[in-house]
Amino acid sequence: MQDGDFAVRFPFATRAKTRNLTPVLKRISSLLLLPLTLLMLTPPHSFAADVTNTTWTVPIEVVRGRIMVPLTINDDTNRHIFLLDSGYGINMIHPALVESLALKRVGSIDIIGIAGREEAGTYDGAKLKMGDAIYTPRRIASLPSEGRRKRGQEGILGSGFFRRYVVEIDAPAKVMRLHEPKSFDYSGKGEILKLAFPKDTPVIEAEITDVKGNLIPVRLEIDTGCDGPMCLGSHFVKAHELLGTEEDTKGGTRSGVGGGTKVRYGNVPQVKLGKLTLDKPRTSFFLEGSPTDETQAGHLGMPALLKFKVIFDYSRNRMILEE
Repeated sequence: MQDGDFAVRFPFATRAKTRNLTPVLKRISSLLLLPLTLLMLTPPHSFAADVTNTTWTVPIEVVRGRIMVPLTINDDTNRHIFLLDSGYGINMIHPALVESLALKRVGSIDIIGIAGREEAGTYDGAKLKMGDAIYTPRRIASLPSEGRRKRGQEGILGSGFFRRYVVEIDAPAKVMRLHEPKSFDYSGKGEILKLAFPKDTPVIEAEITDVKGNLIPVRLEIDTGCDGPMCLGSHFVKAHELLGTEEDTKGGTRSGVGGGTKVRYGNVPQVKLGKLTLDKPRTSFFLEGSPTDETQAGHLGMPALLKFKVIFDYSRNRMILEE
C-alpha cells in the first residue's frame, strides 16, 4: 500500500470491521505544520443544507429486514438505494457510479474477507442528498468486484454517517430521523444501552440464555447491515456448547468478500438487552471463523431490532430501544 492507504476487514459483503483507518503521515517538514493543523481542524463531514434545522425526516424502505435509504448524488437526479449499515467501517459506492459521477480517487483500502482480500479505491466529491438533508462523506470506497453484482443496492452508509448524526430508525413508520448531535435531547422511556467502540463499529453488553437456562454474558456488535437476527462466532459456539443436534439446526453458508463459511441455522432461547428480551431469535452458528473480532461473541442484525424504534447516539456512546 502507498502512503495514505489503510486497511479494512470485511468478513461479509454487508458488514465490515475497520482496521487502522488513520492515514500515516510521513516526512512533514516544519513549513507544513501550520497548514496541516488547519486541515485537521476542518470538520470531516459537511453539515446539512439548512443549518437552522436540527432534525431531518428521511423516507426509508425495509427490504428483507434491512434498512434501505433512497437518495440522490451530486447533480444526478436519479434515485439510488444505499444500505444503512452500522457494521461497515467506511461508506461504500457501486463502481459504476464512481465512473458516471467522475469521482476523484484519493487512495485505497485493503479489504480482508472470509477467504481472501481485495483492494478498493477511495474517492471524494460525493454529496448525498436524502430529503432535505445533505451528507458529504470525507471519503467513499468502491469494491471492483461489486461491478459484477446487480445494482439493486448501490452503496452503503457506514460508520461515518452514524457519527455525523444521531440516527433514529422508525421501521414501522418507514422513516429515519437525523438529529444534530449537539442539540439532541432524549426524554423518552426507552431502554438505554451503552455502546463501546473497540474499532469503528458499536458493541453492547448483553446476555444469552442457553438451552439449560444458563445466562451467558456476551459482547455483541450491532450490525444493521446483516440480514439475519444474530450470528455467533465458532469460538463462542464451541466454548459454550450452543450447537444442538442436527435435528435442531439446518446447514448453510454465509458468503462475503473472498468466499464463504459454513454455518448452521437455529435459535437460542433468549437474548437480554438490558430489561428488554428477544425470544428465540434465529441464529447463524458459525462452524468456522467469526463475523466479528473474537473479543465479541458475534453480532445482532437489524431483523432482531425491527420491533423497536432504534436510536443510535454515537456522540453519547449509547443506543436507545423503544417498544
